[in-house]
Amino acid sequence: MLNPEAPNSSHSRSAQLRALLESPELEFIMEAHNGISARIVEEAGFKGIWASGLAISAQFGVRDNNEASWTQVVEMLEFMADATRIPILLDGDTGYGNFNNMRRLVRKLEQRNVAGVCIEDKLFPKSNSFINGNHQPLADVDEFCGKIKAGKDSQTDPDFRIIARVEALIAGWDLSEALRRADAYHRAGADAILIHSRLPRPDEVLAFAREWAGRSPLVIVPTTYCSTPTAVFRKAKISLVIWANQMIRTAISSMSVIAREIRSSETLVNVEDRIAPIREVFRLQGAYELVAAEHRYANLGEQQAHAIVLAATRGQEFAALTDDRPKVMLPIGGQPLLARLVNELKNQGINDVTVVAGYKAEAIADIKGIEVVINHDHDSTGELASLACARPSFHDDMVILYGDLLFRSYILKDLIDCEGEIVTVVDSAKPGAAISGSPDYAHCSAPDDRSLFSQDVELLRVSKANNKKVGEPNGRWIGMVRTRKLGRQWLTDALDDLMHYPDFGRMGMPELLNHLVGQGKRIKVHYINGHWLDVNALDDIDRAGDFTHGKST
Repeated sequence: MLNPEAPNSSHSRSAQLRALLESPELEFIMEAHNGISARIVEEAGFKGIWASGLAISAQFGVRDNNEASWTQVVEMLEFMADATRIPILLDGDTGYGNFNNMRRLVRKLEQRNVAGVCIEDKLFPKSNSFINGNHQPLADVDEFCGKIKAGKDSQTDPDFRIIARVEALIAGWDLSEALRRADAYHRAGADAILIHSRLPRPDEVLAFAREWAGRSPLVIVPTTYCSTPTAVFRKAKISLVIWANQMIRTAISSMSVIAREIRSSETLVNVEDRIAPIREVFRLQGAYELVAAEHRYANLGEQQAHAIVLAATRGQEFAALTDDRPKVMLPIGGQPLLARLVNELKNQGINDVTVVAGYKAEAIADIKGIEVVINHDHDSTGELASLACARPSFHDDMVILYGDLLFRSYILKDLIDCEGEIVTVVDSAKPGAAISGSPDYAHCSAPDDRSLFSQDVELLRVSKANNKKVGEPNGRWIGMVRTRKLGRQWLTDALDDLMHYPDFGRMGMPELLNHLVGQGKRIKVHYINGHWLDVNALDDIDRAGDFTHGKST
């Protein structure tokens, strides 16, 4: 939970909202309807939040007709205020009743660190302005001015803002009536005027702005005239633009698409990489702050996994494309391959990432959040020499993987959840004709039975060729392995042994796995069925682009 600011501080949220309204520049605030959407709005860079009555009603699943009580709205505002530090302006409908309701509302909003409220001159219970707005009666001007005065008299924070929303143009009245009402509300103490229109062009609000002539800050909500260039609003000396309902509409459209796709396909595989990872939900909730607090106060929390990424090779197969960069820096779908891999690791909670670079190592410098170690002999050595370079970064919980991998998120997530001292990932799908490079074939103690439950299968051997003398392989090792505690020690000891072999410099990860098996170490197999690829040749780049856009698996 964030600490509220002192009410009279120059940095208080009410002071921030006042500064937005009185700014000489055009300012913008964005709709939010709960704690997580409020935090997203803040992280997007907006200086303020519009707590939309329509959006809050919609997230409750009720109509924008005061069907959600004002206490339910205020309770939601408390969650939104706790999740953010920027000012919240409440869409307060008509003030939820008469002058006395308005007084109580202002007191409750100040208690919850809400910076201001906007009330509209319609009758309670209100209806949304865009549903038969021209048939909705307006409040008596004197009665509405009384609400404004009651609200201003009730506030204890001098920076708390009350904005009067004029609905005359919505209700079919002319410009003179809108101006008459706005002037009365201004004289009653309103800190700003919101002029509303349902026309698809901004003509009415621009005419109002000309006549209003800066008597007080002017606020608009360009929902219906959304194509109007922002420069028009600046020229008209508008103070504040409210983007009033885009967050809730985005949520509805996105959820509808994903829900229908999951219902149709009966699987999550096709959508998992297109939606926010669960880790992002935890981040927005502040879950990781709680983990840190548990470490500090309760000595709780699990140790996080580390990753070693082997990325020292040039990729000769790519010719001139790798003249100035290693293959892991080739752009795939507009993003370097290595950056995609690092992001995937971090999405699964693996924040400590060591990349073993070699060829054109300086090209990797732009990748954020990684430790880089150099295999200076990358031209003449293989994967095990690179792995040995990362030995100081070995960890009791560790994932080792090739830097040219693309895979669906669930593969890494499931590997992390697998029990076993050493677990390796094997693809049991029949390989297509377009396999590039030299596949690592995996021979296992049992084939993949595609069962619902995890099989107890061990790795027997990894071979570079589909050698009939050693039997049919059970799949391909994809270049991803996880070690835990004792498994880390097994791996370290095996690496020490192999370093004494004369051909160590040419050895790869398959030789390490085979050595461990030969020593009687149990390497558990986690089967998958497709949904990955490695980038080994020019043809793979197009396939990788399709893969990142969900066009192939």
